Amino acid sequence: MREIIFDFGDFFIEGILNDSPTSNLFYDLLPMNGESQIWGDEIYFSTQIKIENDDWAKETVELGDIAFWPPGNALCLFFGSTPISAPNEIRPASPTNIMGKINGDLELLKNVKPGDNIKVMYK
Repeated sequence: MREIIFDFGDFFIEGILNDSPTSNLFYDLLPMNGESQIWGDEIYFSTQIKIENDDWAKETVELGDIAFWPPGNALCLFFGSTPISAPNEIRPASPTNIMGKINGDLELLKNVKPGDNIKVMYK
């Protein structure tokens, strides 16, 4: 289990990464900065990571999942439904590699605005 911190400036949220290939690559590249983009109740930001879907890829995700979206080279935080979610599901734009879970108050993520800086670092 590897713990990380998302620093949004006004607050911090912790995350726990799994042992997937994408998580391992991401962790090795920390610390990392990004500019937030919002899509429904998903925060994402582009990274320098280039990786295809791995064995952990899913078409739907769970509340609090940390994932990677290969088409956009983007790290994603899911704290609710997206514009294409059906009732009782959270659906990314396309399959994402599940990297771990947010370990904190997901309600805080509703305060993030497009263009906010996000820093991700080791805990």
